[in-house]
Order: sequence, then C-alpha cells, then structure tokens
Amino acid sequence: MEKLLANQVALITGASSGIGYGVAKALANAGAAVALNYHSHAESAERLASEIENAGGSAFAVQADVADPDQVANMFDASRARFGGIDIVIANAGLQKDSAFAEMTLDDWNLVLSTNLTGQFLTCQAAVKEFRRRGQTPASKALGKIICISSVHELIPWSGHVNYAASKGGIRMLMQSLAQEVAPECIRVNSIAPGAIRTPINKDAWDTQEALDKLLQLIPYGRVGDVDDIGKAAVWLASDESDYVVGTTLFVDGGMTLYPGFAGNG
Repeated sequence: MEKLLANQVALITGASSGIGYGVAKALANAGAAVALNYHSHAESAERLASEIENAGGSAFAVQADVADPDQVANMFDASRARFGGIDIVIANAGLQKDSAFAEMTLDDWNLVLSTNLTGQFLTCQAAVKEFRRRGQTPASKALGKIICISSVHELIPWSGHVNYAASKGGIRMLMQSLAQEVAPECIRVNSIAPGAIRTPINKDAWDTQEALDKLLQLIPYGRVGDVDDIGKAAVWLASDESDYVVGTTLFVDGGMTLYPGFAGNG
C-alpha cells in the first residue's frame, strides 16, 4: 500500500491524548516520521512513540508548552536534531476552561487564549521559518504543510464556552490570513474543524445513553466521530493528494454545521 507521507517528517502538538494522539498515529501509518509534542503527559507520548517505533516507524516525544516561545523554539530544535527537518506541522494543542460568561475569570480566559490561539500562532510561525530554512525537498510538491486543528465552534456560537469559541474563531482568521501570505512560497496552510469526537475531554457528552441521545440530535449523520476520522483527514490534507487545497477549513463533523435544529422548520 502506498505511503502518502513517506520520507516526510511531521510535528504534532498536543499529541499525548485525544485528537492529537489519533492524528499522530495516522501520520505515522502513512509513512511520516513523527515528533510527538506533549505538555504534561510524558508517559502517554512516550508510549505512542514506542508503539510507532516497534511497528517499524520513527517517532520521539518532545515536551513543550506551546504558549511559551522559548519552549516552542526548543521543540523545533529538538525535532530538527532528531530528523534533520520538518515537512508537516499539525498545530493541535488546546484546552477548555468552561464557565458562564459573567463568572469567567480573567485567568481562565487568558489560559485558553494563550494555549489555543497564541500557541497556534507560535507553532505556525516557527513552522514557516523552518520551511524557509530547509528549502524545497523531493518529498512533497509544497515547501511545507501546516494544519491547524480548530473546531466547529469557529463557526457555531457556544454559550458557556466563550473563551474556547473565541479562540477557535481566532484560529480561522489566523489560518486564512497566514495561508494568503505564504501561499506564494508554496506553503500550504489549512484547518480541520472537528465536531463531536469521542475523546476523554468530552466523555460526559457520550458516556451514558441519555447523554449520547442528546448529542446525536446535533449530528445529522447519526454517530459520534472517532479520532480516526480526524487522522484520515489530516493525512489527506498533509499529502500531495490535496496539493491545490489552500486556506480551507475542512469540517469533519457528521453535518453538525448544517444546524440540524432547523431541519423541520423550513
């Protein structure tokens, strides 16, 4: 079977759990060597690196807080030292600190924005510099590929989660503005916006039948997504199969952004 990402190196932030973990596995299975960033769960990232290596791939875990520019620089330095260069960057690291708006603390606002939005800014900025430093290689038509992991909430308002939704709306404009700026250099920048994906962070939304039934009312396709759904989309967006896709958000959401609440109100 063809390995769409053979002879390429990918750096995935927030790869120790959830969507980042699934995306990292998918890219490794597609032939990429992978640098697995984690913030505070070294054991999970190390376990995934060992799993990939034991399967014949190439991987290592690297710690960094993506909201810290020095740590981001060190993460890229460590990845270059291990693999020689980076072809694909998946800016995925993110978190939630939910609260009603009037009770939300400034600390919780700043924490979410600094990780989810500033963290993507710093990661993408380092990626662009790395692609320019490394130059064109035969492994890909593009000089480099950046995929920002956003959310359906870059489009859908989310009461009680204003910091998270604001961060994802910001990612949309960050991605599109960056894509416009660097496309003439053959750097492709796109986003994936997941809908409801079965991960530990949202377990309370699908772990009981009552919760699952309520959630499925928002998903026309009738199932909750898996991390594999995002991984497959990331492989495609990172490959030459999508070489003419630039500045686009790919919604992987089972139709959640179709606003199913209006289905019977036409």
